[in-house]
Amino acid sequence: MDWLFHTDNSFSYVVLRAGLALTFFMHGTQHVFGWHGGKGAKAQVTNWRDKYHIPLPMGIFALVIELFAVVSMTLGFLVRPAAFGLAVFISFALCLSHWSNGFFLASGPGKGSGIEYTLAIVLMSLALVIGGAGALSIDGLLSR
Repeated sequence: MDWLFHTDNSFSYVVLRAGLALTFFMHGTQHVFGWHGGKGAKAQVTNWRDKYHIPLPMGIFALVIELFAVVSMTLGFLVRPAAFGLAVFISFALCLSHWSNGFFLASGPGKGSGIEYTLAIVLMSLALVIGGAGALSIDGLLSR
């Protein structure tokens, strides 16, 4: 179990955690609660089911991952599993929704966004899977 909590005492991981926590607070609360112009949980899961044929349990699990990631990244607790869950979830989004739109974020009506943003989130998440929570984390305290 040491691998789960072991981490360097690096502040670079704190920056990654803060970026992911903020991003998924905004993104996850859009999906789950309908805040910030979002659809809310029922509409979001229905959209994923209808558009991408994602089964209901997987859609609900994705919403749980988004919210769990915020808590995990903020506290620095169970960062590796949370980051892995985000990497998997966002990889699905990258492949199903963004890949066909090319690399760059598009602007303007009717243009979908490419993989630029989602790829950055996947790579940030994988950096935390590899490096752990870093300084100022519960994981770091538990590993000492």
